[in-house]
Amino acid sequence: MAELVPLVDQLRGGFVECRHFGAIAVVDTAGCVLAHAGDPYWVTFTRSTIKAFQALPLLESGTANRLNLEPEHLALVCASHNGEPKHVNVVQSLLDRAGQHRDTMQCGCHPPIFTELGIAAPEGFVADVRHNNCSGKHAGFLAYCADHGLSTTDYLEPGHPLQIAIRRHVARAVGLREDQLKFGIDGCSAPNYAMPLAHLARGIARLSSGIRDIEFGASFARLAEAMVTHPDLIGGERRNDVAFMRAGRGDWVSKIGVDGLQVVGSRSRGLAVALKLADGNMVAQHAATVEVLDQLGWLDDAQRIELEPWRASEVLNVRGHLVGTRRATFALQFSAP
Repeated sequence: MAELVPLVDQLRGGFVECRHFGAIAVVDTAGCVLAHAGDPYWVTFTRSTIKAFQALPLLESGTANRLNLEPEHLALVCASHNGEPKHVNVVQSLLDRAGQHRDTMQCGCHPPIFTELGIAAPEGFVADVRHNNCSGKHAGFLAYCADHGLSTTDYLEPGHPLQIAIRRHVARAVGLREDQLKFGIDGCSAPNYAMPLAHLARGIARLSSGIRDIEFGASFARLAEAMVTHPDLIGGERRNDVAFMRAGRGDWVSKIGVDGLQVVGSRSRGLAVALKLADGNMVAQHAATVEVLDQLGWLDDAQRIELEPWRASEVLNVRGHLVGTRRATFALQFSAP
């Protein structure tokens, strides 16, 4: 744990009750670490933060153009969505353009996130695989397979041509060799990769730089624009990424990953933050991310007010009484110019 530092404390009765350790990397498109807390090269699984990189074969191969995919479709392939009707409708539209049935998706079915957020489901509602928060990514996988005449029964197998292409593109995007990516399986059954935070941040910085990227510029520009133009499709009501991208006023590309991970890239600066809480606490992770952006000078007064709820500085009990506080405890260390 020496590579991790305290990022957020939760206090009750004036005493520290919980201390959340983690690491932060702030990186430019060349991979230079400009600021950090803890070890910026701490290796962690990337989970949903790399969905835009997993979509690269869809764009780089020309599939997105041949299927006339619109920005809404591209936003959904990058999304961890709530399963609201608007999300399901776009997923279905993508499946229709690819000539695929929803039952071909292998992401599994779970109660949609909107029900966990206290949003009531319509009477008689029955969830299916399209309500899975990763269904957009899987619909994109199937679109690639259909366009290239590839098998759709085993599209999640590591040796499938789709996954081989994804692994190659992910490695190139973050500046690693393929054999440096640590392999695992994500919650939606798709292959996922662990890597140093600094490399993840580098990839997000490149994504955010869009057309300026010399290798993936056209694809990154389309993906980043889709994400910031349709943040409601990336997450949904009451979700972190929506709040952050709206607060960013078109400049920030934000994507969370489950278990305490978040990335935020600045399109104007060509920089990105990658942050991971070791214990996976998402409330503390949100609070730490706001503090990082503040310490970097990315927030004006209006944005501080807008993101204040995500600092979650007050700890309330079930009766709404103030019983504790939450505070960020780290100071970014900036590299010498």
